[in-house]
Amino acid sequence: MSRILTLHADRLFPTDRDVRAIARRLYEAVADLPIISPHGHTDPRWWATDDLFGNATELLLHPDHYVFRMLYSQGVPLEALGIRNPDADPRESWRLFAERYHLFRGTPTRMWLDWVFSATFGIDVLLSAETSDQYYDHITAALATDAFRPRALFERYNIEVIATTESPLDDLRHHQAIRDSGWNGRVITAYRPDPVVDPDFEGFHKNLSLLGQLTGEDCFNWQGYLNAHRKRRAFFASMGATSTDHGHPTAQTADLSIKEAEALFKRVTSAHVTPEDAELFRAQMLTEMARMSIDDGLVMQIHPGAFRNHNPMLFERFGRDKGADIPTHTGYVEQLRPLLAGFGNHADLTIILFTLDESTYARELAPLAGHYPALKLGPAWWFHDSPEGMRRFRTNMTETAGFYNTVGFNDDTRAFLSIPARHDVARRIDCGFLAQLVAEHRMEEWEAAELAVDLSYNLAKQAYKL
Repeated sequence: MSRILTLHADRLFPTDRDVRAIARRLYEAVADLPIISPHGHTDPRWWATDDLFGNATELLLHPDHYVFRMLYSQGVPLEALGIRNPDADPRESWRLFAERYHLFRGTPTRMWLDWVFSATFGIDVLLSAETSDQYYDHITAALATDAFRPRALFERYNIEVIATTESPLDDLRHHQAIRDSGWNGRVITAYRPDPVVDPDFEGFHKNLSLLGQLTGEDCFNWQGYLNAHRKRRAFFASMGATSTDHGHPTAQTADLSIKEAEALFKRVTSAHVTPEDAELFRAQMLTEMARMSIDDGLVMQIHPGAFRNHNPMLFERFGRDKGADIPTHTGYVEQLRPLLAGFGNHADLTIILFTLDESTYARELAPLAGHYPALKLGPAWWFHDSPEGMRRFRTNMTETAGFYNTVGFNDDTRAFLSIPARHDVARRIDCGFLAQLVAEHRMEEWEAAELAVDLSYNLAKQAYKL
C-alpha cells in the first residue's frame, strides 16, 4: 500500500504553541522572498543551452552526492546508479534508490527530496519500491516539457542570482553564451583556483602550463604566476564574478617575504614536493589572494577542513566529488593570524569563513569574526547543512559574533532542484530561532521580522556584493 506524501505547514517550527505562532508570522513574511544563491556548483551549461533535462535519474541522482554516498554506504555500487557508467539503465538505477528510500529517514536529504517531489512535481505518494516506476515516469514526463527547462525552473523558483564555481582554466564559454542569449536570468561565476594553487592537486604542473597559455605569463616564474592570477581574476570579474573560493585542507596562512616566496615556488614546481612545502604554499596563496582581493574587490571565501577523496579506490575509479570527503579537525586562531595581521583590519575586504569543525564555533570563529572588520561567518556548511546543524550554528555563533557578522544562507549544491528546498529549511529554522528570542523577551517581534528578512535575503546580497 502506498503511503501519502505530505509537507506539513509547521514543519521545523518550535513545538511550543506560543513560540510556533511567532515563527509562523515571521516565516510568512520571508517565505516568498527571492533566492540569493551566492555559492554553488550547478552546471552553467544548463542555463546556457536551456536544454531539457533527460530523466529523473540524470537530474536527481547523478549530481547529488548526498544521495549516492548513503546508497554506497549500504553496499550499492556507484556503477549501478549510473555514475560514470553510461550503460546503466536509468530506470533500474532509480529503482535501487526507491527501494532504499527508507535509508534517508530523519536526514536533511529526505526533507529536500520530499519538497522537490511534492512542491515541484506535485507527487502525493511516498517514494518506495512500489511507487518507483510511478515516480520515474511522472518526473521524466514532466522534464520533457518546456515548464521544466532550466530557465523556466530558475524563474519559477524566484532565483534572483545564482553563482557557479569555475577553475581559472575554464574559458567560461557557458557564461558567455548566457550573456549572448538575451535571457534576463542572472548566473555568475566564482573564481576557484585550487587546481593551480594546490601542489597536491592532480595535474598541477600541467595546470600551470595551461594557465600560462591562457594568460601569456610564465607560470613557472613567481611574479609571472601571480600576474596570471590577476589576469584571470579580472576576466572572471568581467564575466560577473564577485567572489573567489578556496577549498584548502586547512585554514593555514603564511606571509613570506618575496625572496622566501620565490624560493618556495621553485620547490613546489620541481619534480618532488614535500607535504610541508605543499601546505606552506597553499598557506601563502591564501594571503596572496587576500592581497589581490583588496585590489580588485572580489569577496574571498575560505572552505577548509575536508579530507578530500578519502576513499582511494573510489577516487581512482570515479574521480572527485563522489561522496568520499570527510570532515577533519580545523584550527583558525593561529592559522589565520599571518593573513589577518596583514589584512584583517581592512573594512573594505570581506573574507567569509566556513568550517566543518563545529568545535570551533564559539571558541574560535565567533570571536574572530566578532573582532576583525574583514571577517564574516559563512553558514552551517555541508555535513551541518541540516536543521540541527543550523540551530547549533546560531546558538554558538550569535552570542559573540551577532547576526550581522554572518552572511545569510548558501545552498552550496550541485543538485539544482534542491535549492529552493534548502532555502526554505534555512528560513524556517531561522524564524524558529528568532521566535524563541522573542518569546523570551530578548528582542521585539518587529526586530525579529527585520532580522528574518536580513538572514533570508539581505545579508547574502550585501556580503557577496550582489
